[in-house]
Amino acid sequence: MDQSQNYQEKKEDPSLKLFVVLSKAARAISDRVKEDIQTHGLNPTEFGVLELLYHQGDQPLQKIGDKILLASGSITYVVDKLQQKGLLERKPCPKDRRITYAVISEEGRQLLNDIFPSHWKQIENITGGLTDDEKKQLIPMLKQLGKYADEL
Repeated sequence: MDQSQNYQEKKEDPSLKLFVVLSKAARAISDRVKEDIQTHGLNPTEFGVLELLYHQGDQPLQKIGDKILLASGSITYVVDKLQQKGLLERKPCPKDRRITYAVISEEGRQLLNDIFPSHWKQIENITGGLTDDEKKQLIPMLKQLGKYADEL
């Protein structure tokens, strides 16, 4: 097989095109979501931590990074900032002194109560380029792609 034939086969493979389109779409969506979050005085990482605590309850600091894809070294910094803003508290584990939990404060809970409905609406607007049926079709395919890539 000569190089031009090999190149032609690669050109017909949609993998690179999928990667480029998916990357551009993810960046555009992330940029719009980031803009929305910042209007509420938070950065995306702070919002991610608060949203995790809001929806899933108290979390060990050591586990937050895995759940919101944040490097463990950054967790302390983000938790410190949220604590300074009065949006969360640290609570020692009564059974294991090595473990500290992040707990959303009443102020943090109220903030999310106030902003989450409009944030959700903004995400609906951002993803409005697809119908609900198209979104439902795309979700399992993207999950399958992500799981496969994780296993490599």
